[in-house]
Amino acid sequence: MKTLKEGDSLPEIKLPSDLGRDVSLSEFKGKKVVLYFYPKDDTPGCTKQACEFRDLQGSFDKKKTIVLGVSRDPLESHQAFRKKYNLNFPLLSDADKKIHELFGAWGEKMMYGKTTVGVLRTTVVIDEKGIVQSIKRGVKAEGNAEKTLELVS
Repeated sequence: MKTLKEGDSLPEIKLPSDLGRDVSLSEFKGKKVVLYFYPKDDTPGCTKQACEFRDLQGSFDKKKTIVLGVSRDPLESHQAFRKKYNLNFPLLSDADKKIHELFGAWGEKMMYGKTTVGVLRTTVVIDEKGIVQSIKRGVKAEGNAEKTLELVS
C-alpha cells in the first residue's frame, strides 16, 4: 500500500469508533475532515492534544470541519478516555495500523536516544471533495489543534 501525499484522493476508509459503529470517511463528503494520529489514550501529551481539539471544537464547527482522533488503542480505552476528558469528537481504532501506514503516521522515530518504531504524531486535513489537503508529520502535541485550525481555510 502506498503512502498518501498532499493532493491525493482519499480511498474508502472505514474504522471502528468509540460511538459504537464503524465510521467511514466518505460519510463526511461536503465537509472538511481533520484526522489526527496520536500514540496512546490517557498519556500526558495525547491528553493535552485531545483537550486542545476539544476546546477548539466550536471553531472547527464554524469551518464545517469534522475532527477525528486515531490511535491503535482498543475501543474500550477510547471510550474511557473520551468520557474522562469529555471529548466532543469520535476516536477511531486502527489496531492493525493500516490507516497509520497509509498516511505515513507509522515508522521509525527517536525516543530517549534510541531508534524505535511506532506512531509518528501526524495531522491530516482532507477537503470537502475527499482530497488530502495537508499532511503534517512529527507534530508537537501542544499547540497542534490551533495550528491545524489555521490550515483549515
